[in-house]
Amino acid sequence: MQQLLGPGDPPPYAVFNVKGKAPLLLLCDHASKAVPKALGDLGISEDELSRHIGWDIGGLEAAIELASVLDAPLVASGYSRLVIDCNRWPGGEGSIPEISDGTHVPANRDLAKAEIDARADACFWPYHREIDRQLDLMTAGGRAVAFLVMHSFTPRMNGFERPWHVGVLWNDDPRLPEPLLAELRRDPSLMVGDNEPYTARDAYEYTLNAHPRPRRLPYCSLEVRQDLIGTSDEARAWGRRLAPAIRAAVAAALG
Repeated sequence: MQQLLGPGDPPPYAVFNVKGKAPLLLLCDHASKAVPKALGDLGISEDELSRHIGWDIGGLEAAIELASVLDAPLVASGYSRLVIDCNRWPGGEGSIPEISDGTHVPANRDLAKAEIDARADACFWPYHREIDRQLDLMTAGGRAVAFLVMHSFTPRMNGFERPWHVGVLWNDDPRLPEPLLAELRRDPSLMVGDNEPYTARDAYEYTLNAHPRPRRLPYCSLEVRQDLIGTSDEARAWGRRLAPAIRAAVAAALG
């Protein structure tokens, strides 16, 4: 199979605060809007790629600040979700969308299995292998750790104005999400969504099902509305704002 990534392409993942001591692994599945040079511009403009369809706006910078404040390691994806979505099963629903929020992506149309596999081998599997490597290191000797994925969401979708400032997404393990919801709701100025504006119970959800569930780790995702974290300063401020609630929830989940 031809290698998709070449010289000058960014790596498929990045690790921040690798020596972090907190019993928490942070992730950012949609951290980048990068596209491999071999795929050109995917047939869309830079403006389109920079929208929420290309990446989680503000998500990485908020996650980096969280990693610093909490002293937790962070693994972040290296390529746009329009190249391949690191939170969807490869080859499944939404993995390589031909249309995303009304935008047609010509380079994603009618892909052969070999083309899908090439994207997964280059941009998807290395990220997820690194997640497992980090978890193996962190849980060595039976150490208990928690697992949190940072996302951001668009303020408006399909004509609906989303009122939540943050949302906690979870499936059937309440150990981390329930205390996190409780901690966030201590702030009366926050509107907090419980499996809103998305749910972690959808079948297409990959990251939470592939890593923490089989290991029986406490886990959830945390969504922040993108108009609140649209600049670097805003994203980092929200990282600092969310850190105490996350710290307390992790302690409760592991206690």
